[in-house]
Formats: sequence, C-alpha cells, structure tokens
Amino acid sequence: MTSSTHTTWPWPGSQAFVKLATLLGAGLMALPAMAASRPVTVVELFTSQGCSSVPPANRNVMAVMKAPDVLPLSFSVTYWDHLGWKDTFGSEAFTARQRDYEAGLGRDGPFTPQVVVNGAGDTVGNRLDPLRSMIGQAKPPAVVPIDITMNVVRIGRGMAPASGADVWFVRYKPGVQTVAIERGENAGTTLPVPNVVTEIRNVGRWLGVEMSFTGPPVEDGLRTAIIVQKPGGPILSAVTD
Repeated sequence: MTSSTHTTWPWPGSQAFVKLATLLGAGLMALPAMAASRPVTVVELFTSQGCSSVPPANRNVMAVMKAPDVLPLSFSVTYWDHLGWKDTFGSEAFTARQRDYEAGLGRDGPFTPQVVVNGAGDTVGNRLDPLRSMIGQAKPPAVVPIDITMNVVRIGRGMAPASGADVWFVRYKPGVQTVAIERGENAGTTLPVPNVVTEIRNVGRWLGVEMSFTGPPVEDGLRTAIIVQKPGGPILSAVTD
C-alpha cells in the first residue's frame, strides 16, 4: 500500500513544521494521480550589492534568464555588508545556504559572485562562457515529480537518498530589480538583480513516498519554486509555478 500525507504547514517557521515532517509514511489515504510540473535547471547566483565583482555576474545571469527550462535565483548574502553598504535584499538564510554548498563543491569557503547549477557544480559568475557551458551541459533534474497548484504543493513517489532529501520552499520576485548603490565599492552605480529571492524555508524531508503541504497564501508579484535536494548537494528536482 502506498502511504502519503498532506500537511498545512505552520507559517512562519516554528519548530512545529519539523515535527509535521515526521508524518510521512503514516498510512493516510493515497493522493490521486498528479500531473507533475515541468522541471527546471536551477541557477543560483550568490551575490552582494557591496561587492565590486558582482555587477558583471548579475548581467551574465540576466543573459541566461530566457533560456528554456532555466530558473535563475539571486540570493543576496550578508558577509560583505561591512564594506560600507548593507545589501537591501540580504538574508542570513541565504548566506547559510551558500555555506552549506561549499564543502561538497570543494571550496574552502563562500565567495561572490558564485553561481551554483543544480546544486552539483559551480563557477565564478562574472565569466559568461563557462556559465553558459555549465548550464548547457546540465539537464533539468526530474527524479521527483512535483506539482504546484496555487499554494498547494504535491511531491510524488520516487527513489529517495538513504537519509531522505530536503524540501525547500522558495519565494522570489520575477524579472529584474534595480538598486541605486550609495556607498561602498559600488557607490554611484545602479545594480540590476535578476529573480530576487525573498524567502527560502526548509519545510520537511522527502522520504520517497507521496507528500503534500499547503504553504502561505500566494503573494502578488511573487512566484514560488520548490526544490527537492540532497542535503547540501545535488538537486533531485525543481519546479516553479
């Protein structure tokens, strides 16, 4: 018998959502057949408005935004805020996400501008040709079927890693946001930032059985992405609404 669960997750993220993740495999009624959304290649740009090396990388990621089945996401990190300009989109959660990647990518520590493709490889974002080559060689991961309908997310059955996979809920503002930089290394410039991430949350662990959850209400002007991923490593599947 196939087990599954549907959860309305508590928001904002208290410890309760971690407990709810343990409901997977609880023997509830199986979900009806789902039509999975088309998977995308995730291109994560770790950027900072206070770093002088960043503007070319932001433009390079903008150059690949229109590629089919590619989802660029800009994560503004915080460790350059001391240079005289605090990133207006920055979040410690984004910095933590970048740091979680570094060991698996063979890096000694985080840097900007770093681009991570499908959680499996990285390059320096201010070099366009290597970035395009890495994206071109990558394929949208599709090990796990995922569907987003309004704010209800459904994840299907599949082969999970032995310890399970993280399920990430991402909200981002599509398109390009521009920021006038007044101080620091980029003072006097206007910086474009593509697909600005506003929120990322780990909402549970996928163990190979069907699961679903209801996220927060859809917000005007924002879109949702769901990423199923080996902890700190390759993305198994990702979709956007």
